[in-house]
Amino acid sequence: MSLIQSPKRQPDASSPVPEPASPAVERPRSGPAALLGLLTAAGGPRYAAALLVDALGTGLLRPFLLLYGIGVLALDAGAAGLAMSAGMVAGLLVLPLTGRWIDLGARSLPAAATLLVRAAGSVTLLLADGLPGFTAAAVLLGVGSQSWPATHAAVVSTLTEGRTRDAALAAGRTLRNAGLGAGALLATLAVAGGTGALQLLAGVTSAACLLAAVLVHSLRVSARPAEAPGLSPATGVSAPSTDPAPVPSSDPALRRITLLSVANLPFAFTFDVLEVALPALLVLHLHASAAWSSGIFVGNTVLVIALQLAVVLRLGERSRHTVLAAGGIALTLSYLGFWAAGGLGGTAAAGAVAAVSVLYTFGEILYSGSGTALVAATAPPHLLGRALARWELSMGIGRALAPAALTALLAVGPGALWPVLAGTTLLSSLAVVRLRPRG
Repeated sequence: MSLIQSPKRQPDASSPVPEPASPAVERPRSGPAALLGLLTAAGGPRYAAALLVDALGTGLLRPFLLLYGIGVLALDAGAAGLAMSAGMVAGLLVLPLTGRWIDLGARSLPAAATLLVRAAGSVTLLLADGLPGFTAAAVLLGVGSQSWPATHAAVVSTLTEGRTRDAALAAGRTLRNAGLGAGALLATLAVAGGTGALQLLAGVTSAACLLAAVLVHSLRVSARPAEAPGLSPATGVSAPSTDPAPVPSSDPALRRITLLSVANLPFAFTFDVLEVALPALLVLHLHASAAWSSGIFVGNTVLVIALQLAVVLRLGERSRHTVLAAGGIALTLSYLGFWAAGGLGGTAAAGAVAAVSVLYTFGEILYSGSGTALVAATAPPHLLGRALARWELSMGIGRALAPAALTALLAVGPGALWPVLAGTTLLSSLAVVRLRPRG
């Protein structure tokens, strides 16, 4: 297996960081062997095991938490949902602190801490006997889950470089999507097993997160706080720590990434289009069977798992800005396609929505495969944590706002939802192109 890898640059923190060019080299192969190799490229088997725990935990989190609150603690669904929202908000508030911690040179320690916090959340869930305990557990789980993507990307960016880093990030996302499906299935089986099965699953989750935290911490990965990471991808030997240099608040590269993160907000609605907007459109407006939305969700998950890594490797010679903007264009066209499909009525409309969802999935693959990679590639090394935190913060805010915004627009009608989504996503795509460094 050969991987595209470009040398790291040492950018001047006082000027915008241009996106590294991709060398024309032999195109890497994809497949199970490539996926396994990339999962172990950053941190080896121990880190790959932690990725698996995160993937399953992410898949379990939303359905499992709600079902645990209702089935074990006998909470009202509304109260349990409010507690889960509080957990998401708490996670967003902690993200900037996580970014600053990374910029001090920490890498594996913040990643291990997110898993440890999630282990504590699962234990708290087991000990809870009412709403306060459930809320505390939701907050701990929310903090750990929201901070993990930034810490994971920082570890990968320290141990890999260039297009190998992009591919390793894509491999992690492939595993996470598989974990989403497996976690949801486990949650469903736990419900069938009753209260005891739910409690057992909480205990297993806690033990798995604790073990993964120990494995990640054992990597001892760190980087120079004020310079590019001084870590050998082959050996994982930490560079000596130095005192962090002051970071100018007006750093042009960080300001550009902040604007890019603002442009990311409409993109972040993408995932809830699949989980919220399409099911509501099919069932409430087209009066189609719920099986249509289930089939679209399964098809989307399978396509993302099958194609995410292959697409990232295939487009390795393309600018990340270009790929991200192309993802926005594909999503824009899919939203217009959903709007047109809804006008057909009956089974034909449901079939047309399913067909357009393939284009939507392609746009999602382009977006998720280039966004974090773009931030990691263009952020100055001493600002990597803050850059990743701002990107993930925009992702979290977008996902928090999406359900309410999408359902409110759909309540007005499909003619309000899809044009607004298409227009905002198109504007974001143009902003991405505009924010590309010149020269």
